[in-house]
Amino acid sequence: MRVSSQGVTVVALLADPDAPTEIAQRMARILPARLADKADQGRRFDVEVVSEPFTAGTEDPPTLMRRIMDRGRAESWDIVVALTDLPLHSHGRKLVVDLSHEHGLALLSLPPLGGLRLQTRARRAVEEAVLSLAGPRATGAEGPPQSQPLLAPFVSRLAPIHPGQVGEEETADLRYVISGPRGYLRVLLGMVRANRPWRLVPGLSKALAAALATGAVATVNSTIWNLAESLSTPRLVIATVGSVALMIGWLIVDAQLWHRSAEVSREARQRARLYNASTVMTVGIGVLVCYAGLIVVNLVWALFILNDQLFASTTRTPLHAAEYWTLSWFVASVATVGGALGSGLESDEAIRAAAYSKREQERRHMLQDDDGDQLVT
Repeated sequence: MRVSSQGVTVVALLADPDAPTEIAQRMARILPARLADKADQGRRFDVEVVSEPFTAGTEDPPTLMRRIMDRGRAESWDIVVALTDLPLHSHGRKLVVDLSHEHGLALLSLPPLGGLRLQTRARRAVEEAVLSLAGPRATGAEGPPQSQPLLAPFVSRLAPIHPGQVGEEETADLRYVISGPRGYLRVLLGMVRANRPWRLVPGLSKALAAALATGAVATVNSTIWNLAESLSTPRLVIATVGSVALMIGWLIVDAQLWHRSAEVSREARQRARLYNASTVMTVGIGVLVCYAGLIVVNLVWALFILNDQLFASTTRTPLHAAEYWTLSWFVASVATVGGALGSGLESDEAIRAAAYSKREQERRHMLQDDDGDQLVT
């Protein structure tokens, strides 16, 4: 058991800025009491949160573990658990957690924990990691400490997480990785969760202004009335899919969100596909939220502005609830196309800031700089 001279185990949560720091700060309020309850009687824990970009410039787990070890040596910490919202890879597999029982270190990648109940899963993972690192360091002839239990939050039938390969020269002595289609999906959802797609809505102010203006004008246009009444439900669905796809494609192309790796290795291609899939899902969720908001705004505007007698004389259809809904639905598709054009007024940096987490933005800036250096040389 790692214990400081005062009889208290000092645990540092070294977190990347933005979401990892927020998660660490929330769990730090209850972590000391929960760790004391699960540990042996009389043991106490002191939890500190340190927010700093420890992943800056690299995504290599062994390099990050050395950084964490150097950082821990400079402080009076007994255990260091590092949290990042970047997806990490090791030997072609997606890393979940690295543990070093010798040095009292853990590196936890949040995306493999999935997109739902992230706070709870992260807290349980940190608890088990700390208790594993703080336990007796009985080692076998080979491999990691034998007394360390399998980390329960990481292993289930729905999450294909298993021990991974650890190099002889690495700081870590125990590693968990995730694999298979279910693992890919879980990491993808975790990356989308880290990007916080709902932030895309306020981040596209000019596009939203263009969409709202388009919707306001279209709602009082008699040609739009007739078109909406003449369209069947399948055609309205096609209009929805087409307008949303146009908006997603325009944002990705215009803001250069598509990731192209300069490396030709299989792992680099897999990483690029993962990043691009998360980009499409992040932008897609944000656009769908905008679309739903446009339907609501258009419906309220139609209820306020439309005259039932004028509508009936133009379309030869009484203005009832179904007509309000159909019109608002179709106008939302038209307004989304107008919003796609308005998004061209947004700066690329504004769109990236709305679509990505802070660490993901820094990672993409770094990749662009590396690609630019390679082209120069």
